[in-house]
Amino acid sequence: MGTHRAVVIGAGTAGLTAASTLASNGLDVTVVERAEGPGGKMREIIVGSRPIDSGPTVFTMRWVFDDLFEALGERLEDHLTLRPLDTLARHAWTDGSRLDLFTDEEQSVDAIGGFAGRTDAEGFRAFIADARKIFEVLKSPFICAAEPSMMMLLRSSGFRDLTAIKPFQALWKALGSYFSDPRLRQLFGRYATYCGSSPFDAPATLMLVAHVERAGVWLIDGGMYQLARTLADVAVRRGARLRYGCDVSSIMVTAGRAAGVRLANGERIEADIVVATADVAAIAQGLFGGDATNAVPGIPETARSLSAITWSCVGTTSDFPLLHHSVFFSRDYRAEFDSIFRRGQMPIEPTVYVCAQDRDDTAAAPSSPERLFILINAPAIGDRHQFEPAEISQCTQRTFAMLMRCGLAVTTMPEFTKVTTPTDFNRMFPGTGGALYGRSSHGWMASFQRPGARSKLPGLYLAGGSTHPGPGVPMAALSGRMAAASAIADFGSTARFRTTDMRGGMSTR
Repeated sequence: MGTHRAVVIGAGTAGLTAASTLASNGLDVTVVERAEGPGGKMREIIVGSRPIDSGPTVFTMRWVFDDLFEALGERLEDHLTLRPLDTLARHAWTDGSRLDLFTDEEQSVDAIGGFAGRTDAEGFRAFIADARKIFEVLKSPFICAAEPSMMMLLRSSGFRDLTAIKPFQALWKALGSYFSDPRLRQLFGRYATYCGSSPFDAPATLMLVAHVERAGVWLIDGGMYQLARTLADVAVRRGARLRYGCDVSSIMVTAGRAAGVRLANGERIEADIVVATADVAAIAQGLFGGDATNAVPGIPETARSLSAITWSCVGTTSDFPLLHHSVFFSRDYRAEFDSIFRRGQMPIEPTVYVCAQDRDDTAAAPSSPERLFILINAPAIGDRHQFEPAEISQCTQRTFAMLMRCGLAVTTMPEFTKVTTPTDFNRMFPGTGGALYGRSSHGWMASFQRPGARSKLPGLYLAGGSTHPGPGVPMAALSGRMAAASAIADFGSTARFRTTDMRGGMSTR
C-alpha cells in the first residue's frame, strides 16, 4: 500500500505514544524534538554525576501503559520494574502533626481517625466512595473519549450521574462536607494542583485523583525517566525515527491542510499527518507559523495553570522521617493561592513537595547524601518576569525555612543544586509563561475548553498535557493514542490500517 507519512512534534510521553501507535499501523513516522533527548517535561537532571527525576515523580493509572504496550505487542513488565507503594505519601504541618495515607483504605481510615477523630474518618470513607464514583462516571465518556462533550456525558451517564460528579461545586467547598479538620481539607485540596489549579476555584470533580492514587502508585526502578527512555526505544523498534536537537519553526500548510513541518535550519519534512504535542498556547501565538495559528484556541494569561520553582539537589536531611513522597503544608492555604493566581506573585509561605529519590515508603534513610527533588508552586509569569538570583535566593530561604518549621532540616551546597524557575520553564516550553499544565481547571467548563485530538486545521492533530484529557503522565499517553487513532480513522478510507483499541474508549480501523 502507499505509505502515509507522519511527523510528530515533541518526544514527550504524548509524542512517543503517538509515534509508536502510528508506526505500528504502517505509517512512516518521524519525531522531531528540540531537546537533546526524549521525555519533554519528564526531565532528568544530572547533579554531581547523579541523575535526579526533575519532572513528574508519581506513576499512577498503570492500566494506561499496560494497554499501550499490549496494543504494540509488548509487555510493560518486560521493560520496566515497577514496585507498588503501600504508603502513598507523608504529610506534615507546622504544628508538628503528621499523617500518612495508604493504598489500603482501612489503614487510611485508622490513620485519619487517630489524626482528626472518628467523624472525619467516616467522612473519608464517604469521600473515597464519591471519588470512585466520579472516576467511574467519567472514565469512558470523558477521560478515554477523543472529543468529549457535555451532551456525550449526559447521553452516557444521565443527569443524576452528572450531578454526582460535582462539576458545579468548588473542590474546597465540597471538602467541607466530608472533613471538619482544616488540615484534611488542605491535604485533599492539594489534588487540584495535580492539574495546575487552585482548590478554591477548581471543581470538586478533581476528587477523582484520590481514587486514582488509592488504586495504585508505583516506583520505577531507575526513576521515572526510565519510562521516557523505554517509550523512545519502543517507538524506534516500531519503526519511528527520532531526531533530537530539531527546532520546528513552522507547521507547513498546503491547500488548506497540514503538510509537514519546517525546521529552524530551513529543512522541510513533508507529511500527510502532523501531530503537535507542544503547548497549544504556543501554536495559537504563532510560534509554529502563522498558518496554524487559528487551528487551536488560545490560552489567556489569566487562564494559565501553575508553574513551579524546583530544586534538584544532593544533600543531607535530619529530624524528619522522609518517605519517597512527602508534603509540607503552609499555614494559610488561601493566601498561598491568592498570591499566585490573583496577584501573580510568589507566596510568602509555600507548601513544599519533596521527592526523596533514594527512599521508598519505609522511611529508611540512605547512608550517604541523598537525591532530593523539591518543588513549590509558582505563577506562570516566566515570559514577562525574569527570576533574578536575589529573588531565587529569597524563595530558597522561605522554602527551606518552611521545611524547618515542619521539622525537616535540609543541607545542600550550591554546586550540588540546580534551580528551575518559571523563566526557565518558559524557555524550555515557549508560549506558556512557564505554565506546566496548559489551561487551569478553574470553573466547571474548563475541562471542555481543552482541545481534543483533532484541530481546526485538517491533518493537524493535537496531544500533550495542554489538550484533552489533561495533564499528567498517563493522561498524556492517552492523548497521544487518541491523536494517532483519530488520524488513522481519518485516513482509514485510503489505507489498510490495523485496528487500534483503547480500553473504555475507542476502536478504529
